[in-house]
Amino acid sequence: MTATFAYLRVSKSDDVMTTANQRLELEQAGYRVDYWHEDSISGSTHAMGRPGFADMVRKMRDGETLVVSKLDRLGRNALDVMGTVRALAERNIRVVVHSLGGVDLTSTTGKLLVGMLAAVAEMERDLLIERTRAGLVRARNEGKPIGRPAKTTSTQRETIQRRLATGASVSALAREYGISRATVIAARVAGQRQVVGT
Repeated sequence: MTATFAYLRVSKSDDVMTTANQRLELEQAGYRVDYWHEDSISGSTHAMGRPGFADMVRKMRDGETLVVSKLDRLGRNALDVMGTVRALAERNIRVVVHSLGGVDLTSTTGKLLVGMLAAVAEMERDLLIERTRAGLVRARNEGKPIGRPAKTTSTQRETIQRRLATGASVSALAREYGISRATVIAARVAGQRQVVGT
């Protein structure tokens, strides 16, 4: 006999909210749930990165049913929701979303909805890339520095380059300046480039 699982989530930062409202909503809608799983975690966490969700998926058998109150319970964004639904569909697990009229996302109608999600997610990704590129161009035109701030000053980099040239070890300099070995090596490489360029 197959079981029905319900997944409930509230944000960890919201001390007032509990999963009780979601549970009541599903019970009043007539869902007969055998196992309840929940998380108190940020919605920005991928579905499988949520301990309660991951534990539930491990316990589910092929052909069972998952019920959620809202679509965002299945992932952090459209791409994550799609990946979650596809992974469950491969195991013939029905994914029912109450707020969408109880539609099963693994059904024909549900697959259409997931396809629309994919299109929206792709559009969002493309728009984000466009906005990022435009922002970088604007920052360059305004003379603003781009990228992470340097861990060392130009004077420190010159000192590091001189000391490396006289035999100081990368590890010793990293400890002395409180920076990573990679930063020390980058300073050495930058110094070598300057020498080659002159």
